[in-house]
Amino acid sequence: MRRALRLYSLGGAAAVLLAAPAAAPQQPQREARVLQLACLGEDCPLLQGAPQTAGMRSGLVRLKPNETVGWHTTGDHEECLIVLEGQGKALIEGQPGQPFVAPALVYIPPSTRHNVENTGKEPMVYVYVVAPINGK
Repeated sequence: MRRALRLYSLGGAAAVLLAAPAAAPQQPQREARVLQLACLGEDCPLLQGAPQTAGMRSGLVRLKPNETVGWHTTGDHEECLIVLEGQGKALIEGQPGQPFVAPALVYIPPSTRHNVENTGKEPMVYVYVVAPINGK
């Protein structure tokens, strides 16, 4: 951390004072909010990370029967799926598929390659929430 040096003359003598370090920038003000889940189209973002949140993202997903979201990882973030309608399977790399039926909650740890599949005959609707771990 840098400190500013100030030189003052005191009747022929000099004094050096260290100025206090500059205040840390303030975090953006985040406000509580209520979002309706009536999104038009297939999928829609809900919270999109900073500055809306401290790093959490979320969205609403609609999967047609036999459709998947595709294999992916959220890196050093954890993910939670709140299944509102339908049924499916959580596919976690290296593990057998884990079936679920709405209402359900699916938790995916950080650095886990995963996929979600709609195994039902009706559309599946879920909300995902992705949050950083350890303040990252």
